[in-house]
Amino acid sequence: MNYQNLFKIAIRAIAANKMRSFLTALGIIIGIAAVITMLAIGQGSKASIKANIAEMGSNMIMIHPGADMRGGVRQDASSMETLKQTDYDAIKDECNYISAISPSVSSNGQWINGNNNTQSSIYGVNQDYLTIRQLKIADGEMFTDSDIKTAAKVCVLGQTVVDYLFPDGSDPIGRVVRFNSIPFRVIGVLKKKGYNSMGMDQDDLVLAPYTTVMKRILAQTYLSEIVCSAITEEASEPAQDQITQILRRIHKLKDATDTTEGDDDDFNIRSQEEISSMMNSTMSTITILLGSVAGISLIVGGIGIMNIMYVSVTERTREIGLRMSVGARGIDILNQFLIEAILLSVTGGIIGVILGVSISVSLQQFAHVATQIEPWSIIMSFAVCTFTGVFFGWYPAKKAARLDPIEAIRYE
Repeated sequence: MNYQNLFKIAIRAIAANKMRSFLTALGIIIGIAAVITMLAIGQGSKASIKANIAEMGSNMIMIHPGADMRGGVRQDASSMETLKQTDYDAIKDECNYISAISPSVSSNGQWINGNNNTQSSIYGVNQDYLTIRQLKIADGEMFTDSDIKTAAKVCVLGQTVVDYLFPDGSDPIGRVVRFNSIPFRVIGVLKKKGYNSMGMDQDDLVLAPYTTVMKRILAQTYLSEIVCSAITEEASEPAQDQITQILRRIHKLKDATDTTEGDDDDFNIRSQEEISSMMNSTMSTITILLGSVAGISLIVGGIGIMNIMYVSVTERTREIGLRMSVGARGIDILNQFLIEAILLSVTGGIIGVILGVSISVSLQQFAHVATQIEPWSIIMSFAVCTFTGVFFGWYPAKKAARLDPIEAIRYE
């Protein structure tokens, strides 16, 4: 069996019907291009969401008060007073898996500077909050431990708040602004971060010492939240376990025994990893859906190859008969038509890959759609188009190989 001759015969047969061959391969081209583009959009979206979540904080872990039942009525978690300064101190001193930790309390209100005002939130935090949320000081400085101890009325403004309160572009450092009726001296301005993937303005905030917000604005002794940053992404889960143990001990919650049930946690711990996993799970489902829809084009393309190969076998019945009468075996005829089918599908696959990659790059460059081309999607596409050629080319090739030479020569 001379595969080189079979290969040449297959190329001549394809070249003899250029338009038909192109239209046959077109289904594969569109299918492969659609699969690569859809998978690139799906993977790009996942990478974009992961990057946006990472921008919200560095391996962030959030601890909130837990909802409680009082008189048969479940209370709002925000009204609970289960997180105290002692909880923050214990986690800071005892947890080995965190690199930064900050208490957090917040309030919404009107910020005023002369005739200018804006509605924004004030967050009572410490210096570690910048590290946890990946914020940077663009101008001025962050408040100090001394400011926290004395509950100083100082603040650091986000860029959006600066734009509203100082529309003339004047320097806000050292100026006094009011939150409702309480004066604050501006000591710093945060570097601009822009909007995140959820459409939230990350610059519409004001930072102040948490003691100031607790005492002078909220008049409370408990914390609304504790945020911390795990050393690494892998350390996030052991950090949550250790924090749970610390808080259960401090809050004197009973563990379950053989005869009694344990007390429920009066706090909730959420990590950035959980949010990321949830979003990735959703995007994976969407990517599979997009890939499946695009994969239908490949099946249609494969059916197109099968249809054309059937027509080709019928048209070349006499040629098949002549070849068999001069010594060609059934396996030679089978291989010839299989090679033709594989050539059509692989050629269509190569063009489809180039087209798919080009569309993906163009979408990112010109339409600003997040795309990420994975090498495995290209390898998979080649494998699929080769399989398509073999699978859909086999039956017509088998039909050609089973022709009776005498009947084939007589065929008109």
